[in-house]
Amino acid sequence: MEDTTTSSSLIQEIEPPFGASKDDSPDDLIARNNKRKAVQFKTSHALLISFFLWIFALHVLGIFFFTKGFLLTRLVLDHKSDCTSPPIDLPKPSPGSYNAGCWYPKTFDSAVIIIIDALRYDFTIPSNDTTHHFHNALKVLHETAVQQPESAFLLPFIADAPTATLQRLKGLTTGTLPTFIDVGSNFGGTAIEEDNLVAQLRDAGKTLVHLGDNTWHSLFPGHFDANLTHAYDSFNVWDLHTVDDGVTEHLLPLLRSEAGKWDIIFGHYLGVDHAGHRYGPNHIATNDKLKQMDRVIRDIITALDDETLLVVMGDHGMDTKGDHGGESDDEVEAALWMYSKKAVFGHGHNELMEPPRTAKERPVAQIDLVPTLALLLGLPIPFNNLGSPISEAFVGPNQPDWEKLASVNALSAGQIQRYQHAYSAARGLSKDVFLVAHTLWAIAMDMWRGALKNTAPNAEVFQAFVRYQAENLRVCRSLWARFDVPSMIYGIFLLGCALAILSCYARAPTPFRAEDSPLFLRQIMIYAAFGLALGFSIGLTSSSPGILDTSLLGAAGGSIVGFVYTNLEIPSGYPLPFPNSTLGWLSVLLTVLQAIGFASNSFTIWEDDILLLFLATFAVMSLATSIRQQAAENRALGIIQSSFFLVLTRIASLSRLCREEQMPYCRSTYYSSATSSTSASWQLLIPFTLAILLPGFIKGYYKGTRSYAGSAILWIEVGLRMSLLASAIYWILDAADDNDWLNVSKNTLRLAKTTIAQLVLGVSLVAGTTYYSWATPCISIELPDGQNNGDATPNQGTRPKNMGVFGYSNMHGSRYFLLVTNWLIAVILLQKPMGGGSIGLLALQILALLEIIDSNDLARSAIGPVVLAMLGNFHFFKTGHQATLSSIQWETAFIALKTIRYPWSPLLVTLNAYGAQIVTAVAVPLVVLWKQPPKKKGLLGEVAMAVATFILYFAAINLATTMWAGWLRRHLMLYRIFSPRFMTGAVALLVVDLIGIFVAIGGFRSNIISVSEVFGWA
Repeated sequence: MEDTTTSSSLIQEIEPPFGASKDDSPDDLIARNNKRKAVQFKTSHALLISFFLWIFALHVLGIFFFTKGFLLTRLVLDHKSDCTSPPIDLPKPSPGSYNAGCWYPKTFDSAVIIIIDALRYDFTIPSNDTTHHFHNALKVLHETAVQQPESAFLLPFIADAPTATLQRLKGLTTGTLPTFIDVGSNFGGTAIEEDNLVAQLRDAGKTLVHLGDNTWHSLFPGHFDANLTHAYDSFNVWDLHTVDDGVTEHLLPLLRSEAGKWDIIFGHYLGVDHAGHRYGPNHIATNDKLKQMDRVIRDIITALDDETLLVVMGDHGMDTKGDHGGESDDEVEAALWMYSKKAVFGHGHNELMEPPRTAKERPVAQIDLVPTLALLLGLPIPFNNLGSPISEAFVGPNQPDWEKLASVNALSAGQIQRYQHAYSAARGLSKDVFLVAHTLWAIAMDMWRGALKNTAPNAEVFQAFVRYQAENLRVCRSLWARFDVPSMIYGIFLLGCALAILSCYARAPTPFRAEDSPLFLRQIMIYAAFGLALGFSIGLTSSSPGILDTSLLGAAGGSIVGFVYTNLEIPSGYPLPFPNSTLGWLSVLLTVLQAIGFASNSFTIWEDDILLLFLATFAVMSLATSIRQQAAENRALGIIQSSFFLVLTRIASLSRLCREEQMPYCRSTYYSSATSSTSASWQLLIPFTLAILLPGFIKGYYKGTRSYAGSAILWIEVGLRMSLLASAIYWILDAADDNDWLNVSKNTLRLAKTTIAQLVLGVSLVAGTTYYSWATPCISIELPDGQNNGDATPNQGTRPKNMGVFGYSNMHGSRYFLLVTNWLIAVILLQKPMGGGSIGLLALQILALLEIIDSNDLARSAIGPVVLAMLGNFHFFKTGHQATLSSIQWETAFIALKTIRYPWSPLLVTLNAYGAQIVTAVAVPLVVLWKQPPKKKGLLGEVAMAVATFILYFAAINLATTMWAGWLRRHLMLYRIFSPRFMTGAVALLVVDLIGIFVAIGGFRSNIISVSEVFGWA
């Protein structure tokens, strides 16, 4: 069927608007009528935006209240340990002074504490395996621990999740357990106010020096000597050398010639961590950084005096790709090494002289470092500490000194008992909670008193205190995050109400009615105000929840009541949203099955494969419905596009990043190997292939409706193709920078990369949006005499009675798709080459889906928006992401920037992580607009329903993951599987809310205005 129409079909009789004169010409009547309809449309559009913003507010409040109850920070006590008040009496009186030692005689006057970020334990152990670059590079730690066991020991150093640097530093200095929500502050730490090791050192009058990662200054502002301290930006993972070279440059002179100016040095090296993020652990760059650390530690040992303790540790490990944040073994298994030139260490308590071969043998917790350093340096143990002294540091070099071991553990246990008592009182905990711990404490104290009266404390006393500390830690781990169940229920209730409202609104039998909007919004605002006042009043008379919570709950609840009341008042109302077609029911079935499935950890782990199955099911079902079409053209088009969609889905499935729980039944293909964070050489061809083929495929779809004209030609052929080519060049330069292919300085390459990236983003999101806003419809005009007027647009005053308008039947869809290409360019740039290929396939799947919808007359069905939403989630996994913290590609923040800049750096990471969902959210209006003529009535309502259905899918997934995370809050896999999936779903919902409101519905406004200015308003 030829896509053309004549001018005579464009002219319709128009009723004279109110107030029109009889003398008005037809053109005047048309102009007045168009002006009236334009105002009506813009008003309805603004009201529609307001309605969706209300839905967004309900989502925000629901997530806020659930998160507030689910991811609570722990109760922080402001008590501080005092030098002169030990928690327990020792065989010999405590010195009680900082010079000699507070609770126990100090062993060292000063210390050099080196943190090698992401130093995994197996990086320090010699191996016969020569296939991994991280083996046999950092030798000095194991070498000294074996050759000088009285002066050095090396142990696995187990971190608590989340394994982000900021949270680990909190644990390493306070001795407390972190909470999961704190990971959200990893981009900007807040000062530690509770008792901690650094504050105790400052109170002791020590001169503290910090070198390296500037996160320390966020946590301990004003604690370090300003003249000797040198901090560096910690988030530029592309820079492997600036921080490390700076630390070494200032550290060694302090040790060699300025020893009297400092007492404690904290040196935080970042190169190993950055090499892991950028390349993965099994890369020559990681090997080089480990060898550099080996040389630095040897130089420090040489410069060290006898009274200074040297500590080297990792704050966390890294997974097989070099990332961290979760709780897999590779992420939590760091290394701890202590060294002193005087023989004070030992292994007599277990007679195991050599370091463990694996991190599963003789591990110590990272919180154990706090009491260990405090007692070695003569400080009181910080009040909130839950760690135990590390035995190797106190057992002595010869025969085991059981009295010393028992004494330091008695002090640590006594401080924990103090903390336990204060914490229980503050929380109002029952005595039964710590019943076993109290029993063990009583037994240990009886043995301690008996030993003091009769003999010196022995191994049995030492073991008694160890058992008490272990039991207390176990209880605290189970109680640490106290769930606020009422707050969680409030959140689930609000999310459930928002879901119900969206369901009725999105799938109403008739499209959105503009005349209902003022009534809805007015009642929503009135009832929200009443609810706010009521909630505020309740908050004034109730201590829990507070005024803010009751006010927000009252406003949200009141607005919901307002919507329900108005819905009942409208004569036709919004009936229950039941589908009326097979594919409509399929959309409901797939959504419900996925929502139910999140109750299973196996389903959540294999979600990428489940989505592949669901999308393949849709393709087969659409193929079956296409075969039954009566019209031969629709039948052929449906069969071809359904088959094409299925093939594209299978090709996209070849890109995957496996999570740890999927091994060994999964093989990662997203990077060059399972242990790398860089792309393989062959993958660099993907961006160039996209630049060549993708514009051609899009052009083919446009030519199918004779729409490859006007604005489409310039943007697709020049803007899209050239931007994709620039993206491909960017990734070539990135690979050249990684592999030193070019004899060009690193700074020059980085300048070239950031310049290209900024240009591409500027073209796509700034110039592209401007071009879209002013673009004319994608049509061409054929005049009666056969002369083609090319891309001209009809003028109502001069057009002939008959002329051909090519692209007429897809005028809305062809123009709106230009907006989708803008976001495609930006998202493709911000993905690794394999991810860019996935997004290119997504663009073709969207076009194929639009043709399936058109050929099967499914524009009003829920299947289009739901499949788009599933495509967004499917390609989330295909672009190298999983519902885990460690899969976040933080390095994306530096694609277009040299340093962290707010808000741009987080926005770039968001575009990378949720790029697929963003592209599909932008494309939602096309479900309605594709192959629609310019004067189709009711498009605003149908687009609103499509966007609402799309958001409805994400709202259902978010509600399901929220409910299951709440229900399974005591599950063993909560923080490993269910909580990260809840967080992923919550962020995805808010992102698609905003994109759907401001980009999809906002972009539709520009589309309607552009088309209507040419052909008049419907």
